[in-house]
Amino acid sequence: MTRQPLLRPLHFALRLAIALSLLAGSAAQAQKTAKPILHGKHWVAVTGKPLAATAGALMFARGGNAVDAACAMLGATSTMWDVLSWGGETQALIYNPETGEVKGINALGVAPTGATPEYFQERGMVYPPEYGPLAAVTPGTPGGLMVMLAEYGRLSLAEVLEPSMQMAAGYPIEASQADNIENKREIIERWPDSTRVFLPHLDPDNPGQRAAPRPGELFRQPDLLATLHKLVDAEAEALAAGKNRKQAIYAAYDRFYRGDIAAEIVRANREHGGLFTAADLADWQVHIEEPVSTNYKGIDVYKLTTWVQGPAMLQALNILEPMDLKGMGYNSAQYIHTLYQAMNLAFADRDFYYGDPYLPPKEPVAGLLSKEYAAKRRAEMPAERNNPEARPGDPYPFQGEKNPFRELLEQWTPIPPAAEAEGAEGFQQASLDMSGDEAFLAGTTSIQAADADGWVVSVTPSGGWIPAFVAGNTGIGLSQRMQSFVLDERLNPFNVVAPGKRPRATLTPSLALKDGAPLMAFSVQGGDTQDQNLLQFFLNMVEFGMNVQQAAEAQNITSFQMQSSFGAHRSEPGRLQVTHQVSPYNRARLEQMGYSVETVERTYSPITAIWFDREQGTMQGGASDYGDDYGIAW
Repeated sequence: MTRQPLLRPLHFALRLAIALSLLAGSAAQAQKTAKPILHGKHWVAVTGKPLAATAGALMFARGGNAVDAACAMLGATSTMWDVLSWGGETQALIYNPETGEVKGINALGVAPTGATPEYFQERGMVYPPEYGPLAAVTPGTPGGLMVMLAEYGRLSLAEVLEPSMQMAAGYPIEASQADNIENKREIIERWPDSTRVFLPHLDPDNPGQRAAPRPGELFRQPDLLATLHKLVDAEAEALAAGKNRKQAIYAAYDRFYRGDIAAEIVRANREHGGLFTAADLADWQVHIEEPVSTNYKGIDVYKLTTWVQGPAMLQALNILEPMDLKGMGYNSAQYIHTLYQAMNLAFADRDFYYGDPYLPPKEPVAGLLSKEYAAKRRAEMPAERNNPEARPGDPYPFQGEKNPFRELLEQWTPIPPAAEAEGAEGFQQASLDMSGDEAFLAGTTSIQAADADGWVVSVTPSGGWIPAFVAGNTGIGLSQRMQSFVLDERLNPFNVVAPGKRPRATLTPSLALKDGAPLMAFSVQGGDTQDQNLLQFFLNMVEFGMNVQQAAEAQNITSFQMQSSFGAHRSEPGRLQVTHQVSPYNRARLEQMGYSVETVERTYSPITAIWFDREQGTMQGGASDYGDDYGIAW
């Protein structure tokens, strides 16, 4: 009898790995979820906190639309300091069913008068500081909320702010937030008004020191409540004077940015070493703008433009579109490598070309988002190894122009200078010394809302997170977004700090349409990980057939190769986090490709999303099981 030779172990392992990869797509579709899908016929509201989701639901119950609900959730999460506050910034995409258009809301603050590279460099800083009065751009969230509400909502400002006002009067604070305040106590104590807000108790173990609220305690913010009352009073006075709904909301807007609230914000900021002037707030404005988009296999994906990082996801989709991602197998070594390399190229472009489109120089958006440029970048992707030297490309020829920054482009380095010099004497107090991972994941929240009339809203607000500098008796915590600027044009000539300029932020809401109708709304908390997570969420649904909850809970990979937008702006080429769901074989294969693979229990990906079921005419909501993300539907 002739015996067949035994397969060699390595050969057998290779065959087994290939077979498992081919099964990965169906396995991904079949995965169980920790949370159920939210099914709604009339409306869906999803955000980062259960109480805030309830605020959105209350607006729907009052007859409001998805914009009203999103504004109420924005106010509630800001009041809860859910990694943002009222002095932060708001970024939104809105689908208007009455016009069939997607509009962007740009409510990102600007650098104040005097904020120049020389100002920070003279104080020994390599980047603007992470925290404190000098880290603040002008407040954007109040203006963004009021403009969205006035232009697209149905309810009054008083109705939409009522949940926030009730919470400012006192809400039971979660253990996670109480612990967060306590852990940041050393920073908070540097500013008297922050101490008063966040540390309401004497510390029984340390006489003379203050302590955070206890978990479950009613956290009261009387100063913030008074500020919100001022906005509602301004609206009521305008209505009593015969103004219409929209005009009355804008009267409240004027009181915040040009009245007594603005005056107190400026006074407190300057008293503690900040640069704000009355003109900085009075001249700032919210922009209702055209978003950018690309088409991926028949789906139109919309993002805000280069003042945030959103176009990087569109660039990555353009690079990946012709490739057989599904055939590679979900989270196989080849799939992960392909994603990583596409992101390398897209984020390298982000790091050099993205900045405020309202000030010169003009970003080469048309070239960056062209399919021809994507094909050129695709050809630069190494087939079998990571490229730690991935660099920005040159999109200018793809919009018929010559690159005016060619010399700077040639000087660009993947790893930016560290910020060891940050914080000369007297300014070190503005630095929290976050770890690289903390900076990379630095926070925000996310908001999705949709209704049966067709309104769809995706919001990624942020800024003013704890430990925030609270501006005097306003109860408003100011933004820390100044740190996302650079001081050296060799790093990014479009994102050098200047008075009146917006920093290039990480905040990136998303909408997708098919055949002109909404298909999904999705965004995610986090910093530089956001468009990594959203890219994978989108592909999980479109390429691998996951439902919205499966895609929201899926264990993503995380690259740290792009330059952080926070703190010391670190870059760690080749560093890759995966979970145990990636097989030992695929992890070993990635190591062979030059990656430094870290296997963690879960990667950071707190996604919220809404999917539109066209067959049934309903909406499906998804919220990750990472933290407190929560939704309500009806």
